[in-house]
Amino acid sequence: MKIWQKNIASTAEVDRFTVGADRELDLQLAKADVLGSLAHTRMLQTISLLTGEELEVVQRELKAIYREIEAGDFRIDDGAEDVHSQVEALLCERIGDTGKKIHSGRSRNDQVLVDLRIFLRREIYEIVGLTEQLFSSLSSLAEQYKNVLMPGYTHLQIAMPSSFGLWFSAYSESLADDLQMMLAAYRITNRNPLGSAAGYGSSFPLNRSLTTELLGFDSLCYSSVYAQMGRGKTERVLSQAISSIAATLGKFALDNCLYLSQNFSFISYPPELTTGSSIMPHKKNPDVWEIMRGKCNLLQALPNQITMLTTNLPSGYHRDLQLLKEVLFPAIQSLKGCLEMADYMLAHIRVREGILADKMYDYIFSVEVVNDLVLSGVPFREAYRKIGLDIENGNYNPSRAVHHTHEGSIGNLCISSINEQMQSVKTEFNFEKFLTAERELIC
Repeated sequence: MKIWQKNIASTAEVDRFTVGADRELDLQLAKADVLGSLAHTRMLQTISLLTGEELEVVQRELKAIYREIEAGDFRIDDGAEDVHSQVEALLCERIGDTGKKIHSGRSRNDQVLVDLRIFLRREIYEIVGLTEQLFSSLSSLAEQYKNVLMPGYTHLQIAMPSSFGLWFSAYSESLADDLQMMLAAYRITNRNPLGSAAGYGSSFPLNRSLTTELLGFDSLCYSSVYAQMGRGKTERVLSQAISSIAATLGKFALDNCLYLSQNFSFISYPPELTTGSSIMPHKKNPDVWEIMRGKCNLLQALPNQITMLTTNLPSGYHRDLQLLKEVLFPAIQSLKGCLEMADYMLAHIRVREGILADKMYDYIFSVEVVNDLVLSGVPFREAYRKIGLDIENGNYNPSRAVHHTHEGSIGNLCISSINEQMQSVKTEFNFEKFLTAERELIC
């Protein structure tokens, strides 16, 4: 029997339609649910809704369930509607009526809110770690290949000299900026909704500041109504941060596909990291990067999906919100997979040197020639016109010397400054606060 049932059960058809994939998805929330209950029951004891002896029994059994979850031995029974129901049912089965007391002062509404925030902040922690690892690889490659020139393009036309160092560092800096968005998502996520109950608080004298501290949240969601309104908003803000990282990865994947093609041949990978054709024996297809590009395109649609799920809902809880898990949870796993695979591929990338020695790239040095004339005293517009006419008349014979020294150019990549930018944003997350709180709850 479901925890809200009295004497009439839903039909099997209603159950299948309304529960949907919740049992499967809620397995991902199981550890978070136990953590929330560990904190909530400790608070209940301080306001005399649990005795010291009851708290000891509840805490012991909740920690046992947590260990079962970690070991992969936890299941959500068909008769249980969700993870909250399953955990409560297990407690009641093992410790009797004391297990029935743990729901005092809360609703499944604030229970799922706190579970989601505990779960999502852990996912953000993992995403940040994977992003930092990819950033580190890009930064190392930028340093390694800072003097290896390659063509720069505008409109897919050869434009000016670039370098592999500049290319790699561009994407590392982009990831550092993406984490600024993830930091904003984390700050919104890491706030405590527990105690908002069904969205209107409780007549029990709940100590919400205590559960905030116990769970390692940065602050409360103060208004109980806003705590409920945070469902959907939290997911939407996080989806925007996910989309930002995906946009960076998607563009990098496209560059890889382009530069791997025979018409470019700027980079290569070992044959075991590419795929072949069933009829063309020469093919080495960049399937990894193409799949990544497709996944990242889908991830960039995620904010719109979440917005469309929530945009016409008034304040208060609505069952539509359950569907958020079905789009967000797989998206998180998809992004983490892309970050891991991009880093794996970069560990095996091969860069071709001497690309600009080919005469087809002569025109790429035209701006250098114009600038040399300007430095000798010729007004820029006159120098520009002269070199343009030389090109048209076949009199253009460029020097291939490149003199770029300003910040962010191929001669001054500012790699250390970009590294400092990444380190600065990572420090602001202060993940250790929640990690320590969780360790103390389960010890």
